[in-house]
Amino acid sequence: MSLPSLPDRLRAGTPALAAWCGLPEPSIAGVLAREAFDAVVVDMQHGAIDFAATVKAIPLVAAAGKPAMARIAVGEFATASRLLDAGASGIIAPMINTVEDARRFAGVMKFPPVGERSWGPHGALSLTGLQPGEYFKAGNDLSVALAMIETREALGLIDEILAVPGIDGVFIGPSDLSIGLSQGQELNPTSAAVETAIDHALGRARAAGKFAGIYAASGERASELVRKGFHLISIASDTALLRMGAQGALKAARG
Repeated sequence: MSLPSLPDRLRAGTPALAAWCGLPEPSIAGVLAREAFDAVVVDMQHGAIDFAATVKAIPLVAAAGKPAMARIAVGEFATASRLLDAGASGIIAPMINTVEDARRFAGVMKFPPVGERSWGPHGALSLTGLQPGEYFKAGNDLSVALAMIETREALGLIDEILAVPGIDGVFIGPSDLSIGLSQGQELNPTSAAVETAIDHALGRARAAGKFAGIYAASGERASELVRKGFHLISIASDTALLRMGAQGALKAARG
């Protein structure tokens, strides 16, 4: 098995569409990887899935020829390194609100001299098919570190965050961004203020030559974001897809 390169896919010129999984069953990620998604994200921040189940999901996704990604919990940077060791292709870190947050995140994501990632890629060696020396030389270019921009503070520092060595790009969290920009007055991920912020963040990432990803609550919203030119767009969640499928089947049956 050879793990597909996530950076290469993100540079392909067309947006990568990702499934988003939070249910505590690794086979769900494996099932969605068999659909036409370009990648699968396992959500350890708000999802119910834990570290052990995430590690089991990674090879199931890779077996479908897709890169596996994970969103870690806030501040749990050590988990990022362990997931890379297990074979994850990318990590999304939430609430990166300072340059120091970005540096700490990048530090665990990249081998020296860029970062401080320690050696132990037990699963990654199997999934990439590389020998240890080969993986050490190539590892920094095989994984993607995406810092989440979801607060007013992060948006104001986006250029500085993008400039941190080892940060490969940003990932926009529209819901939390709407809360922050409205100072806690509303949850509206498609408000005019959020749209302006999204365009700004995308422009700054592209100007820095780095990746821009974002969460979309539906396929229709994802289509709008595809036209904006994001590199990575996640679509809904496994729970939302399950409910939509059930609602559609019941509507048809009772039609």
